[in-house]
Amino acid sequence: MSNRKIVTITKGHGQHWVGDGFPVRSMFSYGSDAGISPFLLLDYAGPADFKPSDKPRGVEQHPHRGFETVTIVYDGEVEHRDTAGNSGKIGAGDVQWMTAARGILHEEMHSAEFTRKGGILEMVQLWVNLPARDKMSAPKYQEIVNKNIPVVEFEGGSLRVIAGDFNEVKGAAETFTPVYLYDIRLQKNAELKLPVVNGFNAMLLVLSGSVQVGDKMLNAAELAVFDVDGDVISLKAHNDAKVLFLSGEPINEPVVGAGPFVMNTEAEIHQAFSDFRAGRLQ
Repeated sequence: MSNRKIVTITKGHGQHWVGDGFPVRSMFSYGSDAGISPFLLLDYAGPADFKPSDKPRGVEQHPHRGFETVTIVYDGEVEHRDTAGNSGKIGAGDVQWMTAARGILHEEMHSAEFTRKGGILEMVQLWVNLPARDKMSAPKYQEIVNKNIPVVEFEGGSLRVIAGDFNEVKGAAETFTPVYLYDIRLQKNAELKLPVVNGFNAMLLVLSGSVQVGDKMLNAAELAVFDVDGDVISLKAHNDAKVLFLSGEPINEPVVGAGPFVMNTEAEIHQAFSDFRAGRLQ
């Protein structure tokens, strides 16, 4: 077994608002960072304390084409509605995996109850690219509730297998290309060896606590990007920690994007905007 090394550690690109409901730090995005395909973007929202309100906050209807959005809720509650007829509510521990593919309009708002009561909101949204062959496939929606996500217990912690597999336990999500997504909880001094496919990109986001990886210490709201050589990542919790691990097979195709559309060519981006203006993304 060969341990992977950290290439970069980032705190993200400053906090900004997505709509009026999600104060996020963009940990990486395809426009400014390279070498982390099939992942396009990772936004970390919160933790933020929202006061009770009678006006729902969030992001009103907007389009996507060419990729998938994956929303993981740690605290709070979000409601989804899209033009493919899907709607749902996800809370702490739940995951929403939306395949925009050929195009969809959707909205993401704080739930009515969370709006009324207020509270802490903490969540991650990940954009996963689709290969060219699947970019114009039919939209798809996976609402993955906490109870349906397999959990692997180990000494000093637990790991939820959202996508991929871990120790022969298959994850809850269906993916177009090989993707591994783990929600991990570690107690102080706990150790964990994460298997990684050699040549796949891999990242680790620390949401709370501190984790030792080799000679590097990762703290809350820091993202580590690993090199592609090696088949294991060894973690040791400096204190109680909550981390998100993601790895996937690179899609070795051109990435051309503009706003909510990510395709392979400029012509496809122009077509996406034309289709949106003509009302064909639904």
